Amino acid sequence: MNDDLAAAVAVMRTSAADAGVTANVDDDAAEFAAAICDGNSRSQAAWADAFGRPASSFGKASGRGRASRDGPTPVLARIIASGNQAASEAYARALAEVASAAATFADPSIDGINAAGFAASAQLRAVAPSGRLFVPAALTTTPGPVAAPPAQVAQTSTTAATASAAAAAPPATLAELLAQLDDLIGLASVKDEIHHQAELLRIDKLRTENNLKTPGVSRHLVFVGDPGTGKTTVARLVAGIYRALGLLVGGQLVETDRSGLVAGYVGQTAIKTAEVVESAIGGVLFVDEAYSLASDDFGGESIATLVKAMEDHRDALVLIVAGYTEEMATFIDSNPGLKSRFRTTIVFPDYTDDELLAIFQSLCHDADFSPTQGCADALRAILHGVVRDREFGNARFVRNVFEAAVVRQAWRLRGVAAPTVDQLRTLEVDDLPTSAH
Repeated sequence: MNDDLAAAVAVMRTSAADAGVTANVDDDAAEFAAAICDGNSRSQAAWADAFGRPASSFGKASGRGRASRDGPTPVLARIIASGNQAASEAYARALAEVASAAATFADPSIDGINAAGFAASAQLRAVAPSGRLFVPAALTTTPGPVAAPPAQVAQTSTTAATASAAAAAPPATLAELLAQLDDLIGLASVKDEIHHQAELLRIDKLRTENNLKTPGVSRHLVFVGDPGTGKTTVARLVAGIYRALGLLVGGQLVETDRSGLVAGYVGQTAIKTAEVVESAIGGVLFVDEAYSLASDDFGGESIATLVKAMEDHRDALVLIVAGYTEEMATFIDSNPGLKSRFRTTIVFPDYTDDELLAIFQSLCHDADFSPTQGCADALRAILHGVVRDREFGNARFVRNVFEAAVVRQAWRLRGVAAPTVDQLRTLEVDDLPTSAH
């Protein structure tokens, strides 16, 4: 094991110990690395040498680590669950260095570097859902840690101070939240519907306060559309808008899906669902891919618990369910209690090519990158040719392209000892991932 890899694994061991997590960290690192270089048979011997394991164990290790290319490794997940944020971030950053090492076990390929970048980014996103992008130091030729962009350095070094300030800061006003909604790219029909819903609820509340009869406008919403069309982002804004209207005390958004609501035994699902509901009281419970609850008896038990909660906590809980259009219609029809409580369905359309390009440019701007005109034109050509089926990720697709471009740019500049600011900022045509073409 080389010095950089050994140092990263040592940080992982320390972080796990700091979080009180007892686990085989070396296995976690080895399986994560194997999954990243799985597509390169030449890397197996280097992997075995790096981790002191027989090459014959590579296949089993890569299989175990495959899920960690898109989400936290098993040990990182346990550290996150412990609530130790500092240990979680340190462990995730060390995993990113392991990913970098894995990309260079054999002659590094662009696909291998992309795989390492995506896997490293997945670990950081698990501990920083706001989306900080981490480019592993080992992807450059400069010894030692790479200096992060100013905004990232500030965010990393002042995590506790930022959290404290956020807790003390006054919540956003209705005008501010509606402005944030209007600033989102695309989604014109969604914005109109949310504005309409907010005004209906505002008037309904005023009528109640003045002892007038009210039509009882439903607060609960159904969001339908393909993945990556902004449903979670809008749900978070809706939670804030309802709080600003005085309809919810906390205005927090609790996100979950079937796995967070359903247990493996009869009777346990109701308890598990009730616990999630309890955490959302005073705010919004957002259930993604809610239609999957209608697939079996366990899911039906969860639905029944949700319907009861909507009645028991009708003044303190808002439920937003989301998923594909046809499947959500089936879900709503699966229980009479759902049909009577969900009266507003908001359709999230797929983004146009212009909107997706604008999202890419926004991601670049927020992260201090500047795509060349040729890069933007090439991305437009990619978007024009990509298949727009149900697997297409819309904004997620563009974010993946952006993150891959950042990793490829780092590799392109590997031989530049002192790149200029313009070189560090610029994304060129060749930085776009070939897999997206």
